[in-house]
Amino acid sequence: MKPYDVIVIGAGPSGMTAAAQAASQGSKVLLLERNEKAGRKLAITGKGRCNLTNTADERAMLEQMVSNPKFILSSLHRYSHTDVMEHIESLGVPLKEERGGRVFPQSDKAFDIVDALVKDCRRSGVHMSFGQMVTRVEKTPEGFRIETEKESFESRTVVLATGGISYPTTGSTGFGYQAAKALGHTLVPSYGGLVPLVTKETWPGTLMGLSLRNVAVRVTQNGKTLFSDFGEMLFTHFGISGPVVLSASSRLRPFLRKQNAASFRETAPMIFHIDLKPALDQETLERRIQRDLEKYAKKQMLHAMEDLLPKRLIPVVLEQAGIDPERRAEGLPKAQIRALTAALKDLPLTLKDTRPVTEAIITQGGVSVKEIDPKTMASKLVPGLFFAGELIDVDALTGGFNLQIAFSTGKAAGAGVVTYLQTQEQS
Repeated sequence: MKPYDVIVIGAGPSGMTAAAQAASQGSKVLLLERNEKAGRKLAITGKGRCNLTNTADERAMLEQMVSNPKFILSSLHRYSHTDVMEHIESLGVPLKEERGGRVFPQSDKAFDIVDALVKDCRRSGVHMSFGQMVTRVEKTPEGFRIETEKESFESRTVVLATGGISYPTTGSTGFGYQAAKALGHTLVPSYGGLVPLVTKETWPGTLMGLSLRNVAVRVTQNGKTLFSDFGEMLFTHFGISGPVVLSASSRLRPFLRKQNAASFRETAPMIFHIDLKPALDQETLERRIQRDLEKYAKKQMLHAMEDLLPKRLIPVVLEQAGIDPERRAEGLPKAQIRALTAALKDLPLTLKDTRPVTEAIITQGGVSVKEIDPKTMASKLVPGLFFAGELIDVDALTGGFNLQIAFSTGKAAGAGVVTYLQTQEQS
């Protein structure tokens, strides 16, 4: 059998984009996927709604990139969020923009995006083979030999788009890292990114399921601010989660690694500060509290705070302020009013660790970008080898930016493969 021009391993967003791009330009492309269907992880993104990109301009988008933003600049410039949106809509999926520039299908169904990408592959002429667990990628004089549990294939080029190690039940087992390493590439240690945080305090467990909107958060260590943001968070049985917490986890990864590698004596703890009333300054909030205390003077403090806070959160804040929840609101000393104001403006939690990588949304780390051409996603070490998506050491915060990375690098890899093949034929 004549070898394929391109074999793409992994039918996620980056793999399908790369495959369709190469096939649309006349290459004979085989897309191998270990699962029985394409896009299993894509189908659960955005809580099943698929936040596929963000309308932020290029500069603002780069600010959301956590690891190696300069590397992604070239592919992002050539295949922007506008290009992604136009292409998806050309495949029959109307899109909508929501708060923060987040882009979703109008149907709110991630499967519509998956189906559109599969449709794009098929109409471009991609041969798709599912249930193919690749076990080996070997360089040969003619190109590559790819072995699966069922059979083997030959190809002139290979695109590794196997994803990272987060959500392993969707097929992200880390095989791509093994294959890249076996072919001579350097791996940056992989960790869970956009992952919930574990706290030393146990009181978040009493609030499990409680979501807070429009809070301001800061993370400090030795008085130095490491991270700050505004948005939504969630209390869990182990600590905290939600958009601002997930973003914090990715930004704080270097500090968390140092903290976990050192003893308690060697490193100061990281403190997660929650401002429950960011719209009010200290003085304004204090006056607001005073009005509520006068309004509910005959009630216990536990009930006098219900206009200000969710009921379940009140005991926590009162304890932080050192106030008996059963005492009457009437006659609360000025010092305690100030303590209550301070607790509302700065409710602290001590960060202990992250949850396991199996609970992470994305993977940080991966194949070193120093060994990849940022314009074509071609390996600088192995001729004919290309990379795309989460496998590469590039990641971003929440908001559709990680899927944009997948689409941009997939497009670059698909175009890069075609250019490589044309050059080979001319030489």
